[in-house]
Amino acid sequence: MKYAKELRTAVEAVRRASRICRSVQSGLNGRALEKDDQSPVTVADFGSQAVICQALESAFPDDPIIGEEDADALRKHPEMLEQVAAEVRRHISDAASEAVCAWIDRGNADRYEDRFWTLDPIDGTKGFLRGEQYAVALALLVGGRVEVAALACPNLRDETGTGVVFAAHRDEGTFRLPLAGGEGRTPVHVSSVSHPSEARFCESVESAHSSHDEAAAVAEFLGIGKEPLRLDSQAKYGVVARGDAEIYLRLTRHTGYVEKIWDHASGALVIEEAGGRVTDLKGRMLDFSRGIRLEGNAGIVATNGHVHDHVLEALERIPGSS
Repeated sequence: MKYAKELRTAVEAVRRASRICRSVQSGLNGRALEKDDQSPVTVADFGSQAVICQALESAFPDDPIIGEEDADALRKHPEMLEQVAAEVRRHISDAASEAVCAWIDRGNADRYEDRFWTLDPIDGTKGFLRGEQYAVALALLVGGRVEVAALACPNLRDETGTGVVFAAHRDEGTFRLPLAGGEGRTPVHVSSVSHPSEARFCESVESAHSSHDEAAAVAEFLGIGKEPLRLDSQAKYGVVARGDAEIYLRLTRHTGYVEKIWDHASGALVIEEAGGRVTDLKGRMLDFSRGIRLEGNAGIVATNGHVHDHVLEALERIPGSS
């Protein structure tokens, strides 16, 4: 099976990163820095990126990685750097601080190549800081297509308990694995809901991330009466993929904002391989071939597939929503 090693490596890497995230979220080393864009970054963001980049470096040393973090800010805060290194040493016993910084900086590739990985070490940092939902998202792109995705959701529950990894392999489907380890893979499928009025939205907790008002207008147009599920991060993609909801919209509130690839690559393949569909607001496929940003797309529409065209029609007919 093509990319089988890549998928195994990705799953184990996000599992290891999730253990760091859980350790930090439980109360250890929870201080956050503020980046230039005023978004928070924590010990867990840095530690997660370090262990994932180290795993990829070991398995695929020639592969570039486009990640969200770099170690510049961390080097200016030696106390926090030592906290990150201490967390990493729980998994890599001889990890020195400079090695940790070097692994983090392996995620600094900034342009498209024919084969590369994209990584969000913690998607939904604000949710993470609240003790709620977040995700660790890793994807392999080859020739502009997402081929492999591993999406760890440490606080998402299923019948086996808390903590799920969604793994997707192009043309091979999506399945879920226990976060703690082992195989026990279970196929994941979107819901069979086909009438839009029976669908359910999931959306961001914070309206700053996506317009709740516009989503509510779409829901009203479609006759949807169910309350939306609100949760942070690419966990929303997992929720749609496993059939807990049918629609996720990303309707940016900021003129000119362009989505980052690490915020959507993993989740998009997870939904598509579960039988769903992901496009932009105009129905165009997401174009991951332009580097860090989805420059050729505007917004995100992710659905179970059955209601996708209805959602696109609503967006077209509601003024200002697309």
